[in-house]
Amino acid sequence: MLKAFAHQRLERLARDRGMPEEYLHELRVVSSVLPFKVNEYVVDELIDWSAAPDDPIFRLTFPHRDMLPPDVYDGMAALHRTAASPEVIRKAAREVHARLNPNPGAQLEANVPHHGEHPLDGVQHKYAETVLVFPAQGQTCHSYCGYCFRWSQFVGNADIRQAAPDVGRVVSYLARHQEVTDVLFTGGDPMIMSSAVLDRWVAPLLTPDLDHIRTIRFGTKALSYWPHRFTTDRDADDLLRLFERIVADGRHAAVMAHFSHPRELGNPAVRKAIRRIRDTGAVIRAQAPLIAHVNDRAEDWAVMWQRLVELGVMPYYMFVERDTGARSYFSVPLTRALEIYTDALRSVSGLARTARGPVMSAAPGKVLVDGVVTVGDEELFSLRMLQARDARLVGRQFFAHHDPHAEWLDDLRPALGSWWP
Repeated sequence: MLKAFAHQRLERLARDRGMPEEYLHELRVVSSVLPFKVNEYVVDELIDWSAAPDDPIFRLTFPHRDMLPPDVYDGMAALHRTAASPEVIRKAAREVHARLNPNPGAQLEANVPHHGEHPLDGVQHKYAETVLVFPAQGQTCHSYCGYCFRWSQFVGNADIRQAAPDVGRVVSYLARHQEVTDVLFTGGDPMIMSSAVLDRWVAPLLTPDLDHIRTIRFGTKALSYWPHRFTTDRDADDLLRLFERIVADGRHAAVMAHFSHPRELGNPAVRKAIRRIRDTGAVIRAQAPLIAHVNDRAEDWAVMWQRLVELGVMPYYMFVERDTGARSYFSVPLTRALEIYTDALRSVSGLARTARGPVMSAAPGKVLVDGVVTVGDEELFSLRMLQARDARLVGRQFFAHHDPHAEWLDDLRPALGSWWP
């Protein structure tokens, strides 16, 4: 049975584990703005409490004051010190949410399609061949990552949350869009749903009318944060049988796993879960952002990629931390990200070099930082579109002035009169 800690329970947990009162105050302040939740598996199996607060999994899952801009932290801290009412604190937090770019990459403005005269809530269609579905029942996780670009799903603000109420309109939309080959169930985490509920979302896709849907993906952190979902949960076998049905129907079942640190691969439970998933015929691909305080060392990525290959999981993406939420705490300059990626790549065999990075998932599409080149006497970033809203732009190269402090596409300036997305 999953046991989770959030809000006051998270504070009690931190106190019981020996964290000082000064930190508990920071926890109260930051967690009144951004969402935090951990479960007993993360607490007991992944965090090294003797190294807290500097342990990487602690940094990944627990609040830190620098996750908020200094003026925001000071303002929220003042409300807590004066014992402001919960209503006042919630109102202040909602004002902060708007500052923290809750839906980066024009997700709500440009990605949400219309079906008939109305927006199709809980669906994104950014790339022609891929549709993202946010089942309403799956908009939470077993534990939260502090850097998550989907933090707006978890703060109880309906104005910035994405959720599809039922599968009916989704199926109707897909039937009219034959160009769609891939459906990605995301969130939140679809693996938080019971197998019976997940089946109600997946089964309608396995019909002749939707035969153009060739791949069904599941974006999940469950392998890291609750591998028992695939082994000993009461409906774990039902979940695996659902994967088998997808494969038996001639479709590709893809578990898009999220591994942030090699420690998440060390427990026997996760290794067993990976074996059980692979036995169904589903394929597991692994991705995560490069983030400060957690995995900003080349050796972490090299070890993680090598272990993934040994376990039969394909390294997929090293992302750049998105321009949202706690990015000021977690982001790494693009120059440093490129160094880490390249150094990690040099340390592994070709089988582990399937990971692409560093990649910015920005409004125009997925932008790869290909390298730093010298033209004349000037250093430039060489960039490339890996994916794009306009498919004609896929593969297009462009250049930016090299800025050692730049952390995102918006920080860069075009160079050499280059085309710019």
